[in-house]
Amino acid sequence: MNLKISGNILKLLISLLILNTFVFASIVEIYRTNGIDAVKKELDRLIQTKKYWSGFLKDNDVRFGYYESIDSVLVCNKNNKDLVLYKKDKKSFKKAFNSSIFVGKANGDKQVEGDLKTPIGVYNLTKKLTKVDTFYGPLALVTSYPNLYDKVKKKTGHGIWIHGLPIDEKRDDYTKGCVALDNTKLETLSAQIDHKKSVVLLSQDETKNITVDDISSIISQVYSWKDAWQTGDINKYLSFYDQEFRQVNGTNIRTFSQRKRRIFKSSGKKTINFTNINISPYANTNGKAIFKVVMDEDYKARSYKFVGEKELYIELKSDGSMSILTEG
Repeated sequence: MNLKISGNILKLLISLLILNTFVFASIVEIYRTNGIDAVKKELDRLIQTKKYWSGFLKDNDVRFGYYESIDSVLVCNKNNKDLVLYKKDKKSFKKAFNSSIFVGKANGDKQVEGDLKTPIGVYNLTKKLTKVDTFYGPLALVTSYPNLYDKVKKKTGHGIWIHGLPIDEKRDDYTKGCVALDNTKLETLSAQIDHKKSVVLLSQDETKNITVDDISSIISQVYSWKDAWQTGDINKYLSFYDQEFRQVNGTNIRTFSQRKRRIFKSSGKKTINFTNINISPYANTNGKAIFKVVMDEDYKARSYKFVGEKELYIELKSDGSMSILTEG
């Protein structure tokens, strides 16, 4: 009998032991009678269930999303003109910093270069600039605008920063689209975060708190989507894609589906693993339950290998189903 157990399977077994001794005992019995391959099959089934994730996340604070490799969430409210930093502390988020801010002169979501609007959405901090024009204060944190979803929506513009105030001159009470705050506050904020492990949630107003039910629905369906992908179940795989799905190059759901059907026929056996899953609520002007899902992907097939980041923008429908809007 093969006793080799992967790290991911071992972690799942440990979590099952903590969450439910009866389920763990059942897994042990499956192993005793049918071996490790049967255990893996059962764990693959369990990880696709909302019930498992609801139990796993029961005591987690998911107001601002679910994060495995992010430890700082910057929540910016444009109407309130404030920025609040929440730091991850085990299973909860603790408020660590807040400041009033300046935002773009015009209201609404940024659409085009020069519209004087601050974007609405989810952004990473890609760089920390310490040598900037004195108009921007002592430093600047560069955001990832436009992100993948912005590009699909044909939004334009660039250079959206979180920066300070002019050191030697006066300024207006608004920006051209950036987020600005007092220089001392900016330095305090910068000192408290690792920009590589931070995410910025930009919204027009107060956003609805995310629930364990939301996150459990998303993660379980991400694993169901992955299972369909890995096993070559093309119909199940495509069922997760929205009819309005688009890629950056303009590919629509019909063309995407045709290409995937060809690929699935020829790709053969494959293994896919996801780690460092991060799920952020994505504020939008349409009132939809949109989320950004990012994870590290390890893909191995007969003729192709990929190790890198997988990015999904999904809508959680009213019936709880996940619908992929775009991916990269």
